[in-house]
Amino acid sequence: MKIAVLAGDGIGPEIVSQAVRVLECLATDGLSVELESAPFGGAGVDAGGDPLPASTLALAQQADAVLCGAVGGPKYDALPRPQRPEQGILRIRKSLGLFANLRPAVLYPELVQASTLKPEVVSGLDLMIIRELTGDIYFGEPRGRRDNAQGEREGYDTMHYAESEIRRIAEVGFQTALKRGNKLCSVDKENVLETSRFWREIVTDVGRQYPQVALSHMYVDNAAMQLIRNPKQFDVIVTGNLFGDILSDEASMLTGSIGMLPSASMNSAGAGLYEPIHGSAPDIAGKNIANPLATILSVAMMLRYTFSQPEWAGRIEAAVKQVLAAGYRTADIDEPGARRVGTVEMGDAVVAAL
Repeated sequence: MKIAVLAGDGIGPEIVSQAVRVLECLATDGLSVELESAPFGGAGVDAGGDPLPASTLALAQQADAVLCGAVGGPKYDALPRPQRPEQGILRIRKSLGLFANLRPAVLYPELVQASTLKPEVVSGLDLMIIRELTGDIYFGEPRGRRDNAQGEREGYDTMHYAESEIRRIAEVGFQTALKRGNKLCSVDKENVLETSRFWREIVTDVGRQYPQVALSHMYVDNAAMQLIRNPKQFDVIVTGNLFGDILSDEASMLTGSIGMLPSASMNSAGAGLYEPIHGSAPDIAGKNIANPLATILSVAMMLRYTFSQPEWAGRIEAAVKQVLAAGYRTADIDEPGARRVGTVEMGDAVVAAL
């Protein structure tokens, strides 16, 4: 299994190194992996002026999967837009055709008290948000700035979706629902946006091929409210790039911490980029306090989805559950009576459990 390791910026190198330790631990037990690292994001800018250097992209294209940390930081905020670290993420998604972003939100029983919602609202939470990743307003053209007819400056972006883009992400949504609870909620803004009206038409049409899946539709503002009001009503949510970006971050807080949520970004061939959904957190970088569990759980997703190795994935997930049950907590999920540990110590505990 050839894996490109792109540690990124801020806390990225710290959390990715713990995930690499997990892979190395499994390798001693028979998992065949080949790891190669390359600069990415701000590290790519520092190395050669590009957030996605040509050599890094080539490595990612040759690999079976990519393990990625977070990118960005204040030192890069003043750079021209093409050099911003976030552009590296957008470009690698487009270059690898990573159109389907899978973001599970699972609340471990041991972390019920870490959630800001009442235990009876979130206990047992297990939902999957599927976000379309290579279309929508993030990639739409035209975009830019101009002077309007009144001579006032304005900025503009374009939201659009092609039918093929909607159909393929809808297929992922329905197929995922078949493997879970046979419920799919498609989230849009059909009452206002023409793009969303088209989205709903196509998702409904695809749904005719999946009569065993209960399809519902919900406006994005209502979905945001319902995730707080009654999140367990959802099984699988499928939505566009912009709405998915927002809703998945909201869902992360139901689980107690954004530091607990992994993600998979897949293309049609099954290759994927795996990363925690949180940012680079430059304010805590180098302090050994970041939570590496989302990155470690991203490795489990990699083994399950790209390499079809559910047994190895299950071992990682079981180790994380064991560590949480033993009371180990990083700062973001700390609670009275817990065993407060740092990034490295949490990695130690997971490796020991493995």
